[in-house]
Amino acid sequence: MRDLNGGTATGPSPSGVEAASGPAPGRVPGTVGELGEFGLIRELTSRLTSTPAVRLGPGDDAAVVAAPDRRVVASTDILLEGRHFRRDWSTAYDVGRKAAAQNLADIAAMGAVPTALLLGLIVPAELPSNWPTELMDGIRDEAQVAAAAVVGGDVVRGDSIAVSITALGDLRNKEPVTRSGAAPGDRVAVTGWLGWSAAGHAVLSRGFRSPRAFVEAHRRPEPPYHAGPAAAGLGATAMTDVSDGLIADLGHIAEASRVRIDVRSRDLDVPAQMADIGQAVGVDPLQWVLTGGEDHAIVATFPADQKLPARWRIIGEVLAPSALPHVTVDGAPWDRAGGWDHFSDPVER
Repeated sequence: MRDLNGGTATGPSPSGVEAASGPAPGRVPGTVGELGEFGLIRELTSRLTSTPAVRLGPGDDAAVVAAPDRRVVASTDILLEGRHFRRDWSTAYDVGRKAAAQNLADIAAMGAVPTALLLGLIVPAELPSNWPTELMDGIRDEAQVAAAAVVGGDVVRGDSIAVSITALGDLRNKEPVTRSGAAPGDRVAVTGWLGWSAAGHAVLSRGFRSPRAFVEAHRRPEPPYHAGPAAAGLGATAMTDVSDGLIADLGHIAEASRVRIDVRSRDLDVPAQMADIGQAVGVDPLQWVLTGGEDHAIVATFPADQKLPARWRIIGEVLAPSALPHVTVDGAPWDRAGGWDHFSDPVER
């Protein structure tokens, strides 16, 4: 295989992208195989943009990204066709936006500012050639929302589509906000949407394409990237993005911090349209809000006397550990199944 930097890859891919030579300009061939390796690389790199943080981008063995803080925050995720997305539900552009968003949200949830993305891509030779280029458009556009840039990656042929994104970020002279800093007496607050992706998934699973806002929330989540650094600057004690479901992700905070967290259901927002979807499909919409996942809202804990950043809302409190589960709802265990587990959940999300 050959990496996007123009060298033969024999192991993990170097970062950075080279605009390699390929087929003569003109009509793009119909499949990835017809386009060829170098043609695909050229098509992908031609779509890239840059930012001031990118000191050396396409054209060398590796990219160079500024790290003013001298610490780099890094995160990576993988999307597999059939497990994390379906081509009959989502366009390549949608998949690109989603793949970038879930990684950028991880960076923001540490209190860092995203700076760069790296793409690892596996595609079949018979895949239409416009699919990976539209994927790159989606990744690039989502990166731009967070003021980041795609700076490199690797591409290889395989039997099915896999998209791996690595995101980098800068702390800007702040300490990272981890999952382990919550203390009894802290308030729990959230910003962003909860349950929208799960409601959209329920709609798509039944063959419908509306209400569109919920379907789009599933296809292209919109994390509040600015909220993580803002929360870090105002004293958040623990933080994470809601990728596996609110209860599951608060459970990660509670376990790491050795505390219990109680969520107040009355403070959770259930829009009227979500309630209508729930009634139509026979699901309590509160289940989606508490366990749905993939909205990539950001949830954090704050000292009780700390003013919250704009657009954050209090949904619970941190308590001393007890015999109850790590996370309770209105003081009681939430006994309904939910939350995303990559090794036990068999269906596309």
